[in-house]
Amino acid sequence: MGDINKQTLLDRGAPKRLSQSVVMTKKSDQQTSQSSDQSLGVWSHLPRSFHPYIFIARLDRPIGWWLLILPGWWIAAALSETLISALWLMGLFTLGGITMRGAGCVVNDLWDRRIDAQVARTASRPLASGAITPFKALIFLGFLSAIGLLVLVSLPQRSWLVAIASFPLIICYPLAKRVTGWPQLVLGLTFSWAVPVAASVISAAWLTMPLVAVYLGTVMWITGYDTIYAVQDQEDDKRAGIKSSALSLGRYLREGVFCFYTAALLFWSYGFFMMLGPGLWLAGLGGAAAHLYWQISQLKGMSAITARRLFVSNRTAGLILTAGLMLSFLPQ
Repeated sequence: MGDINKQTLLDRGAPKRLSQSVVMTKKSDQQTSQSSDQSLGVWSHLPRSFHPYIFIARLDRPIGWWLLILPGWWIAAALSETLISALWLMGLFTLGGITMRGAGCVVNDLWDRRIDAQVARTASRPLASGAITPFKALIFLGFLSAIGLLVLVSLPQRSWLVAIASFPLIICYPLAKRVTGWPQLVLGLTFSWAVPVAASVISAAWLTMPLVAVYLGTVMWITGYDTIYAVQDQEDDKRAGIKSSALSLGRYLREGVFCFYTAALLFWSYGFFMMLGPGLWLAGLGGAAAHLYWQISQLKGMSAITARRLFVSNRTAGLILTAGLMLSFLPQ
């Protein structure tokens, strides 16, 4: 009889425990949802069905498009005849950079959706997690590309060909990490393309040695900061068979980034000096140099968190250089 009463009490308590479990699960889901909304920032006000598309285009992480548009801003500031024309071009590059960076992320995730599912940092991406299908991602890619096309057709026709010439690089970058130990260099060639595009908008005689120098310097800068970024994924990349410059450099990573950043500064110094001559812009270059070498000082024994922080800080380095170049519009 005692056993029966005990079992009856246990059975009566089961629904209560089940109810508590459901409540806790709901609370956990709500917390996860709230956390997701917070990470979306202003985008959280959109319907929830839109959220996977915000994530796949990385619109919740503006650092990517900042780093994409800054090289275009430098050329706009260095070569535009007036401040108004420079600001107009910078605005166009901002819109085009946001949309085309999103399109590039969709292409990357379509290529890497199976690999992303094996990497802790990328397993929650919409395609890797199954939040959206490849077909829906392709439709979204078409939408982003259409916006980018509208920006492109607002530019001179010569700039169309220059911009289109970057497409092979955009397509090849996701493949580079499978075949070369230096995929960050391919990313550098791709993300620096705003330099020739911006120059072609301003002048028909855009292809000059100073411009090539600025382009190469930007390639080195991007290779350096993306090598730092790749530190976050070293262990997962090893398991997934993915190559990176961080893995290729190994214990010489700090020296490698030093070489990339120093090369960037040398190329920029030559390129911008030939464009502008001596002037206030040199303060911006000096500030950017100080920031880059500060990053290098932080590289020894850094964690994944530090790598992310240093990577993001390159927006500051780029904006310092932008501010210096904008000073060239002041009366000398």
